[in-house]
Amino acid sequence: MTLPLTSGDVATPNTDAQPRSRAGSSNGAARRDGASNGRHPGLSAGSGDASPPAATNTADSYDADSIETLEGLEAVRKRPAMYIGGNGSEGLMHLVWEIVDNAVDEAAAGFATKVGVTLHRKGSVEVTDNGRGIPVNKHPERDVSALEVVFTELHAGGKFGEGAYKASGGLHGVGASVVNALSTRLDVEVRRDGYVHELSFSNQEPGHFVAGRFRASSDVRPLNRRTKATGTTVRFWPDMALFHPEARIDADEVRRRVRQMCFLVPGLKMTVDDRRPGAACEPFVFVSRGGLADMVRERSESAGEGAVSGVITANGIETFTEKVPVDGKITEVERECTVDIALRWIAGYDSDVVSFVNTIPTTSGGTHLAGFDKALTRVVNSVLLKDNRKLARLARDSRGGAGARNGKTNATKDDVREGLVAAVKVTFSEPQFRGQTKQELGTPAVEGIVARVTYEQLKEWFEPGGGPRTQVKAISDKVAAAVTNRVASKQMLDTKRKAASLGSTGLPDKLADCRIHGDRAELVLVEGDSAAGPAKRGRDSEFMAILPLRGKIVNAAKASPKQVLDNAEAQAIFTAMGAGAGDAFDIEAARYGRIVILCDADVDGSHIRCLLLTLIHGYMREMLTQGRVFSAQPPLYTARVGDRTLRAFSDEERDRMTAELTRGRRSRDSIRWQRFKGLGEMNTDELRHCALDPDTRTLRRLTMADAQQAKAAADMFEVLMGNDVAQRRDYLVENSSLVDEATLDI
Repeated sequence: MTLPLTSGDVATPNTDAQPRSRAGSSNGAARRDGASNGRHPGLSAGSGDASPPAATNTADSYDADSIETLEGLEAVRKRPAMYIGGNGSEGLMHLVWEIVDNAVDEAAAGFATKVGVTLHRKGSVEVTDNGRGIPVNKHPERDVSALEVVFTELHAGGKFGEGAYKASGGLHGVGASVVNALSTRLDVEVRRDGYVHELSFSNQEPGHFVAGRFRASSDVRPLNRRTKATGTTVRFWPDMALFHPEARIDADEVRRRVRQMCFLVPGLKMTVDDRRPGAACEPFVFVSRGGLADMVRERSESAGEGAVSGVITANGIETFTEKVPVDGKITEVERECTVDIALRWIAGYDSDVVSFVNTIPTTSGGTHLAGFDKALTRVVNSVLLKDNRKLARLARDSRGGAGARNGKTNATKDDVREGLVAAVKVTFSEPQFRGQTKQELGTPAVEGIVARVTYEQLKEWFEPGGGPRTQVKAISDKVAAAVTNRVASKQMLDTKRKAASLGSTGLPDKLADCRIHGDRAELVLVEGDSAAGPAKRGRDSEFMAILPLRGKIVNAAKASPKQVLDNAEAQAIFTAMGAGAGDAFDIEAARYGRIVILCDADVDGSHIRCLLLTLIHGYMREMLTQGRVFSAQPPLYTARVGDRTLRAFSDEERDRMTAELTRGRRSRDSIRWQRFKGLGEMNTDELRHCALDPDTRTLRRLTMADAQQAKAAADMFEVLMGNDVAQRRDYLVENSSLVDEATLDI
């Protein structure tokens, strides 16, 4: 609708041509009383002749004349960011929202069904509704109309208490007056009581435009024509001198907000008509019948992800009491709070949760959203995930044993919100916001109300007999996957940090270090403490370090990175090497140029060698690829024949060497083989000769192929010698046909 007051967008002194505003101007009533007569703002009307001249303030002076008061709308113009959040596009858009919110409040109260927003050429904005119309009769406490009071006085309006509006988007009563304060011109048309009434403001001063000229007046001028229609039309021209040069009203943002308003007030029809050059020619029209459920459905479908569940709704009404000033006294009053919630989970990972108080979007959340988040997280953990097998297994793995879930495997707010699309709305009178821009709700009692409604109704939906079981299970699996991924990511991060720090926290206590480090130095990994003594005595301490290992090391092929780095023996190896582990391993930082594995020649020794090689392959692979890993070859048997020392590394090799030595006259009994059960049985000289002395020892270079074979062998050792009896039984049953029954001692 276009106002019939002027020639529209024709450039007149007070139209879209943006007339220059009078800095420091006040509202009309204050100006007529002489408050803006050029004297000091703190002086009362008519006191100029009787008062001494104001003292000149300097940077060093601070007295009564330094205290400045701002009358009427002057404070808004002085500090606009305090009221609209800034002087950029966001602040300019906020002016639009203030007027739109007033119109939508009429619809939310049941008095309007249509709201239109028109963006005119050269920057003016028009908002019209078919509500009751702003009252135009004389205000009981002012000598002007209620219409003028609404647009010229801060903290004036019909949204205090529970009179004209039981619940509204407004709070402070400054919306309309702030828009007027920050506009060069504002026109109001009120259709009420069978007549059309007009009032305009030029630089915040009330009056009327007659033949393009402004005449100051507080009279609300009724037009000659009568009408059965009701409602209000407000058109304003923002004072662009107060805004950033690049500030603009975004039509797409207006359409998005209008669409959102229709979801909040089901049945309300809203229109956006952008008449600016280059704009879309067709007006945008939208109406919603399903409310928040429609909003969640649309937002989830626009995300482009598959739906995990249908739209779940929860609603309820509770009362609460709060203390507010009434007639100058703090009085306890009872409020009624209506809660409306709609939510669903989609297959994606991003969350889209919006909240509203009455018809106002609270982009910074507040107590209502806090109550929703707390209750949703609680009901998910206590009901939805109560018997989830994935999380029970994760809890066992994290503790290394059986037991109930703990805090580490409980879902957090972020886990629950993964893929969540939700809308939370509360409706009650006189909400407390933190700031004029109404972006965060501060009413404390609302948190508990929203929490109770959320928990009780979602609990009923999650339990058997509530929502479809396929959807409940799908939500449970999705949230459980989010918990699992978070725990795994944290463990991975902790593991990387721990791996990177290994070597910088001091050397292992059991390490017998060498005097030089670098490519020539070697780290000898010795099986057992019994062999460590002879090895330390028989080594060349200049370049040879000895690290004894107790027991069998963790199987790095099956264990998680966390389990590997928590293993004392693996940690000792990484720390001694001083080059990190896994992805953080840096061979250039290694303290030793090569690793020598020294284990017994029996089956247990082979198993330990396989586990060590698997560990090196998984966490220090560069050592293998560069050929810096060796296996010392201690003999299983030794024999002294003349001045020669013979070594056999297996029973077969011993028998073959015996056969060769007895081809002549030497008898078999003259060759006495000594079997070593382990390295610990060797004396220092024997161990030095066969495993430590570079001139006499036998070393075998290990390769990537050896590591692959070692991994398979370690897995087989795990099956045949591990703690999992069922796994070993199944293997023996499956391969029983391969056993030669004649070899069994039955």
